[in-house]
Amino acid sequence: MTLLEITDARVGEERVPALAPFSARLGEHAAAVAVAEGDRGPMLASLIAAGRLVPDGGTVLLDGSADPAALRRAVALVDTPVVAEPAPSLPVRSVVREELRFAGRPSRRRDADALLTALDLDRWTRAPILDLPPTDRIRLLLELAALRDGVRALVLTSPERHGGHAREWRRVAEDLTARGLPVLVIGGAAVRESIPSASENDPIRDLA
Repeated sequence: MTLLEITDARVGEERVPALAPFSARLGEHAAAVAVAEGDRGPMLASLIAAGRLVPDGGTVLLDGSADPAALRRAVALVDTPVVAEPAPSLPVRSVVREELRFAGRPSRRRDADALLTALDLDRWTRAPILDLPPTDRIRLLLELAALRDGVRALVLTSPERHGGHAREWRRVAEDLTARGLPVLVIGGAAVRESIPSASENDPIRDLA
């Protein structure tokens, strides 16, 4: 079943768009990848996918219906530049405490430390999040977003910008999806280039 479907969404004038027509589809049981062209393309496409930006053209459907308010409640942005990206110098523990507060969860120091221990990231507690290895950063931010009430899908923006290998963040996205919270990855051209063609044994798909 298709949870989220974006068809030819664009931003700006058709002749010189800030975001060229962009399409993506996210089902309930398979993580997905889509490519948005341009420097700001992944950010704008992510905002559209999460209902934070109304496109100048195209459609965005959640469960087959155009409902921006429901979309905002159901879809969480993860590591989206400018909009949902932690400050590089912020200690990992502080990022966790802030996200726990946002999710309405207990956010004392010991609560943050317990979560980091559960994710085997406690050695990074005091380090700036900029120093967190790419896969650990992506996993932590996805897990934190998954704690929010009412969230049914996650939109991860441009994981390729942090380096690391695509198969690592693919594994993280697939894990969250297998646990019932599908992940749509939106990135630049490098995302497409780093992902092999889909196969029966490759559940994450390039849907650009």
